[in-house]
This record gives sequence, structure tokens and C-alpha cells, in this order.
Amino acid sequence: MSIEDLRGKIDAIDTELLGLLSERARIAQQVGQGKTRTSAQFFAPERERQIFERLTELNKGPLPPEAVRAIYREIISASRALEAPMRIAYLGPPGTFSHRAALNKFGTSSELKPAETIPDVFHQVERGTADYGMVPVENSTEGVVPYTLDMFSQTRLKVCAEVFVPVDHHLATRAETLKEVKRLYAHPQSFAQSRSWIKEHLPKAEVVDVTSNSKSAQMASVDSEGAAICTDIAAEIYKVPVVAAHIEDSPHNRTRFLTIGQNEPQPSGKDKTSIFFSVRHKAGALLHAMAAFDAHNINLTMIESRPTKQMPWEYVFFIDFQGHVREDAVAHALKMLEEQSLFVTVLGSYPEAE
Repeated sequence: MSIEDLRGKIDAIDTELLGLLSERARIAQQVGQGKTRTSAQFFAPERERQIFERLTELNKGPLPPEAVRAIYREIISASRALEAPMRIAYLGPPGTFSHRAALNKFGTSSELKPAETIPDVFHQVERGTADYGMVPVENSTEGVVPYTLDMFSQTRLKVCAEVFVPVDHHLATRAETLKEVKRLYAHPQSFAQSRSWIKEHLPKAEVVDVTSNSKSAQMASVDSEGAAICTDIAAEIYKVPVVAAHIEDSPHNRTRFLTIGQNEPQPSGKDKTSIFFSVRHKAGALLHAMAAFDAHNINLTMIESRPTKQMPWEYVFFIDFQGHVREDAVAHALKMLEEQSLFVTVLGSYPEAE
């Protein structure tokens, strides 16, 4: 077949796809109307997980699974927006990894609202000026984000979902060549995570500390002799060409983000639960409390302690584990934990991210 014949077939398929997408959107609207009548939330991460898993199993290529998920993320995002754009607060400014996490979870048809601090993200959701919030909770190399954990003791918001974002650093500049770069704008953490590449390619550049990856791209956009370590989305926002992609030292660095909101997802078949609790200040108290998980064969994925800030040397413990609160083993473990604790607060059960 000629190229024109092949293009004709693509046009015919596109016409059919558009009709099917419109039909899907109309059915999604009917589902949305049903949710309005029952006061259910429009964001159902357990349902989205089922959709993605089903499509991944059906996919025979040549599109890779991540491409299929990205396409359907946008389809779902656009369908939700037919009722009303989902308002998502995230730790700004635009172009940060939190921005990327919000896009990865909610798509481009959502209204993304940058916040100055992590507490601001929580407050926007609590006040109803945002439907959900996206906050970082831990990094695979740097550990937990204490500001996020501390906020959970001050709020009734629930954890509704999680997403992992690869920490990809890119070098962006308007300079013609790297030899012309005299200043490198970088967040200290981003610079530390890209030190080897910088040492090899920009050893003489003056390093200028900035407050975020977005700020580095903004500074490089007005400096013809400057370069930025930034995200691809920040480079796009400030229109600074990326001249070197993936300059980070470790290809395995990830940041985990939590979606916070008001609703409690239904079991998806592969879930995670987040809790925090406190025990009596006596020998063996934590050991006896943690025995609840061993007794019911529950796998822990994170444990972290934070000071209560009420009494010196008293702590609350944050734990993530696999399973949903509606599963019998989890329910029995939590009951056993409560018997050994001063209090136990369930922050939420939600689909476990890949």
C-alpha cells in the first residue's frame, strides 16, 4: 500500500475512535450523574486501577503499557471534566515534581492549583477550594518528608491514592554550546543528585542555589549564559531547550506522593493502608504493638516515628502496610494493635501504586 493509502486507513480509524470516545464520554456522564445523586466522589482510584490493569492485560502491542496508561489517563481526565474540572492542589510552583505527580494522577483536564507550602495544600482541601491535594511523603534516597507526616496529626483528610515519580533531572539552556555556560542554576538537592555529570561537563560553571527546579528554569530563561537543572515540564513552561536529558547520578531515585482528600476508596484487590499510632511510654510497648502485624502475616512497607510536639521524648509512629481495612486480616491486626496502643488513626486504604 502507498503512504497515501496508509494515511487514509489512519484517518478512517481516527474517525471511528472519535465516535467511540464520544460514546464513552456520554456513558461516563451518566455515571457522573449517578454519583451526584448518591454523593459519591468523582475520583475513584480503585476503579481506575481496574481499568489500567484490564487494559494492560489486553494490550498486545506495539504500544508499551505505559503509553496505554498515559492515553487512558487523559481520556479519564477529560471525561471527569465534562461534569466539572477536578481541582488539585500541589506543592508549587508549576514545573516541580509535585506538579508532575498531579499530572500523572489526574491528567491535563484537571485544574491544577500550586500552593506555597505543604500545609497550604492540606488547608486548600480542608476548606474546599481544592478537591484533592498532592503531597510528597518520601524519597527513595533522602527518606521521608517530615512536614507531610506532621500534617496528618492535624487533619481529618484521608489518603486516597499514591503515585511514584522518577526523579529525572535535565540540563536546559539557551546557550549555543555548553562551553558558553557560565552559571548553573540548581536546587541544592538536584545539584547533589547530578554531581557526576556536572563535574564532567560543566566543571567551571558557577553554581547558583535556587529554591526549586522551576526557579532554576525561570532564571535560565533570561540568562543567555546560564543553564538550569530542572524537570522537563519546567523547561517546557519557561521555554528553555533541554540539551541533556537524564543527568541524574542514580537512575533508581523515586519520590512517592500521596493524594489527600475526603473519600475512602473501595478495595481494589491490591491495596495499601496508612496509619499512625502511639504506645505507652514503657519497655517493650512498641514491640508488643508491632506483633499485631506479624500475627496476621501483614507486610509493612514503611515505618517512621515523629515527635508528638506535646511532651518531650514521646512519639507517634507512622506505618504503611499492604492490605485494605475491609480485609479480615487487616481488621483483626488493627484491633490487636488498638489493644496495645494509646490510639490508632487510620489515614486511609487506597490502591497500591506500581
